[in-house]
Amino acid sequence: MAESVYKKIELTGTSTSSIEEAVQNALRRAAETIHNLRWFEVVETRGDIQDGNVGRWQVTIKVGFTLDEQAMDKPAN
Repeated sequence: MAESVYKKIELTGTSTSSIEEAVQNALRRAAETIHNLRWFEVVETRGDIQDGNVGRWQVTIKVGFTLDEQAMDKPAN
């Protein structure tokens, strides 16, 4: 069995409700096109201000996922 190889990407999720929902929104959207998601780390939290209140949370995360074994077995061009 081959060793696993991972790729890490950066995403920013948003929410008008909470930091947690912003993370969930980013992960939910990523899962629509990327499989084998394994972990995430929060790297930045920010938001915009509307009328003196939090208008929208913006959370940047790094997401790690396992590369497909089939793709690893193909020879490089």
